[in-house]
Amino acid sequence: MTFLLTLLAAIFVLGPLIALHEWGHYIVARLCGVRVLTYSIGFGPKLFGWTSKKSGIDYRISALPLGGYVKMLDEREGEVAKDEQHLAFNRQHPLKKIAIVAAGPIMNFVIAIALFWVLFMTPSEQLATKIGQVLPDTPAAIAQLPAGDKIVAIDGHDVQTWEGINYRLAGRMGETANISVTLQSEANNNATKTYQAPVKEFMQGAAQGKDALSSFGMIPWQPNIAPIVGDVTPDGAASRQGLKAGDRITAINDEAINDWISATRIIRDNPETLLTFSVLRNDKPIELQIMPQGKKDNLGNDYGQIGAMVAQSEIVIPDAYKTTVVYGPAESLIKSFEKTEQLAVMTVSSMGKMLSGMIGLDNLSGPITIAKVAKQSFDISWQMVLSTAALISLSLAVLNLLPIPVLDGGHIVYYLIELIRGKPLSEGVQMVGLNIGLLLLAGFMVLAIGNDISRLF
Repeated sequence: MTFLLTLLAAIFVLGPLIALHEWGHYIVARLCGVRVLTYSIGFGPKLFGWTSKKSGIDYRISALPLGGYVKMLDEREGEVAKDEQHLAFNRQHPLKKIAIVAAGPIMNFVIAIALFWVLFMTPSEQLATKIGQVLPDTPAAIAQLPAGDKIVAIDGHDVQTWEGINYRLAGRMGETANISVTLQSEANNNATKTYQAPVKEFMQGAAQGKDALSSFGMIPWQPNIAPIVGDVTPDGAASRQGLKAGDRITAINDEAINDWISATRIIRDNPETLLTFSVLRNDKPIELQIMPQGKKDNLGNDYGQIGAMVAQSEIVIPDAYKTTVVYGPAESLIKSFEKTEQLAVMTVSSMGKMLSGMIGLDNLSGPITIAKVAKQSFDISWQMVLSTAALISLSLAVLNLLPIPVLDGGHIVYYLIELIRGKPLSEGVQMVGLNIGLLLLAGFMVLAIGNDISRLF
């Protein structure tokens, strides 16, 4: 059942993005006077569709849902009647060819901007960007960032939400440098101060798999929930090693525990590692040796779990740590363009870092991970569904614009050369490039799917 829901979520999110990408190619081709033969969502054998009686275009859904294509009249792919040669793609001016090929990725950019615009216009109550806690032995601790101050900028870029902070930090993945954090202090008449936090191979090594905020070491406000065990699962590590409901955790590996979230953080960060739990049971101190069972989240990251649940506690967020984020239509549109630009640059930068070895190739994700993320977004909220769709659409745009033959970006390079030379590259040169592109793309797909599979086990 889970597999089916994941598949349906992926189709629901990816299907429209692929269809609109191909529609970009399709509509610009028709506007440029090129005859379209086939509009297909998916590759391979035709599952179902129809042929337009007016235009003769074959609209179809095909068996392999890993993309789509628009087939145009082209003398390189078959004989074309003399009276239709002016409708063939290969006969068009290079600028028309570039417009047709670029229309697909541009459509994906437009979709991302539109979805971000809707999300920015939706009022939301969020946690204020005040630092709730600074984790020990992290860049934030080394820089001596004070808890309680409000984060207003990262590396000189204004930030209003924790999501924005997370993206700015994630953009520094793999780097060894200083990250500047500008804080505003209410205790000091809202004066601002910029701190320099040193990072080394940020989010790599032991920190790989952790989110950017915890890797950096500054955490939003979290409720102070007493570290009292409410229940334990019968087959969990906690139950097997003697932890019981009502026990109060006072320390883990000699690190004092004052709240449940601190205990959870240590447990999650130490899968398959023997930990010493100090607990109070009926006011008597007890020590237990518990090894968190290793699990994998939806993105394949390892985490620890002992099978213990917290006692019920009412959570009240202080007003000082709450904020309502509201933007008007014009400001939302500006912010959607800014966010699209930021994430596009970050995506290209991450690709460069992978190729240079600054970050591992295991950060590359494929269709299985995308499907799981799509399913997870449906479990959270409609806003998360739109956000996921926007991110995937943006990724499709950037990926397709890479200057690799087979992809749209590679074709654009060919037509730019044709524009400069006044004639196209020879068929032989183009075929060599296409074969190289196919090999590169196949290699990336094998690597990405291999990473997806490794995250499952």
